[in-house]
Amino acid sequence: MQPLGSLFSEKTTVALFVDGPNVLREEFDVDLDDVRTAAEELGRLAVTRLYVDEHATPGLIQAAEARGFEVVVTSGDVDVKLAVDATEFALTDGLDVLAIASRDTDFKPVLEKAARNGVETVAIAPGEHGRSDALRNAAHEAYVLEE
Repeated sequence: MQPLGSLFSEKTTVALFVDGPNVLREEFDVDLDDVRTAAEELGRLAVTRLYVDEHATPGLIQAAEARGFEVVVTSGDVDVKLAVDATEFALTDGLDVLAIASRDTDFKPVLEKAARNGVETVAIAPGEHGRSDALRNAAHEAYVLEE
């Protein structure tokens, strides 16, 4: 797979949204540093958010914050909050790339809306068996984290 860094410049503004419940699963063994590094290859991170539900452990929240993530805890559906926030950013002037780390096809419309608004889109999968073909096909670029 082509390194993402070769596709974008350091002046590129990137928003990274991570679907915690679908990415930070034991079977994927994903490290938040790896997710962040993948997004940093796209350009300058303007937004780095991890979305979790109310069952997230304080240790996870603390570790994410230590790695530079803004943690959004929701008592409702994580997917809905992430999708609304990501769409809002995709419609904001100044955003060049929207990166979503997930395996959930619920985010396909978000990537499509961002693309229609002129924003480059990247789907980051938590592993080869955690990859969503729908997200990969909807995004301009796709990246699979090493397992």
